[in-house]
Amino acid sequence: MKIQKTTAPSPIGEITLYTLTNSAGASVTLSSLGAGINSVVVPDASGKMDNVVLGYRDPASYIADGPCAGKVPGRFANRIDKGHFSIGDKEYTLPVNNGPNSLHGGPDGFMNRIWNSRLDGDTVVFELTSPDGDAGYPGELQAEARYTWSDDCTLTLRLLAHTDAPTVVNLTNHTYWNLEGENSGSVLDHTLWLAASHYLPTDDTLIPTGEIAPVEGTPMDFTQFRRLGDDIHADFPAITYGKGYDNCWMVDDYRPGVLRHIATLNAPHSGRVLEVSTTQPAAQVYAGCWLAGSPENPEGRSYNDYDGVAIECQNAPDAPNKPQFPSALLLPGQTYDQTITFHISAK
Repeated sequence: MKIQKTTAPSPIGEITLYTLTNSAGASVTLSSLGAGINSVVVPDASGKMDNVVLGYRDPASYIADGPCAGKVPGRFANRIDKGHFSIGDKEYTLPVNNGPNSLHGGPDGFMNRIWNSRLDGDTVVFELTSPDGDAGYPGELQAEARYTWSDDCTLTLRLLAHTDAPTVVNLTNHTYWNLEGENSGSVLDHTLWLAASHYLPTDDTLIPTGEIAPVEGTPMDFTQFRRLGDDIHADFPAITYGKGYDNCWMVDDYRPGVLRHIATLNAPHSGRVLEVSTTQPAAQVYAGCWLAGSPENPEGRSYNDYDGVAIECQNAPDAPNKPQFPSALLLPGQTYDQTITFHISAK
């Protein structure tokens, strides 16, 4: 594995970039800003190389970007209702930055910080210390994101965390994929399959109601391959609330710690296929419904709505307030340890 390390300036400090190139010439570029994925360059069915993740021309443009492109949000990815949760009889208050709710740990979440970084063999390791009381969360949290890139074009992300006091944790990766190439336009012709026969209905602020509902007979059913665009404008609450898909699906037959294939995304023209596997219990699928106005991409334009789709493997949104969802509680002496893999091929 060839690894190139470079740096770039930013208003919040120096950003370190790592480009990993495998034996086939396919590469990924990772950033210490938000422990993020800035590019994934892989061949299509004819061997043509393209970057298939949405990113920006300037590495510093990832700071506080609305799309949260490619990064690891935290301390709690996704939404917490009205920025409140309790552990035992103690209530905690978080910054509200998404309507009435707290999103991705607030405006100064993990995605907008420069992580420490190092190489561990061919693995790029990003590390971040979140102090007790950070954005309202209890306990000092030590977080780690470990990326490896293989010769068969599998990008593996292992997310780890430890705490010195009871807290809640939910980490994911927020990469937007466009398997035709990041500058090719809409992803609504991509087809998607999910290993999920249930989803989480929400209120109009995208906070789950607590119901775990079957997808059968609804626009939320991706248990068979279907175009992302087939029902993107359907008159259905889960879709109208977010101007398209911005919803959480619960993984079928979830077993803690077991890595399983939960999603496949196909591009009709390039022949590229993305297979996503995870140990996480849920996946938020966000069809880039509000990408317009993003920072400039490598070609110098802002992305348009629906130019990429994120498949965010994670715990359920608002899990700290929903005891029927998998617990997000992390205790001292425990290890938060979750894995996500992205395997890209072409046929």
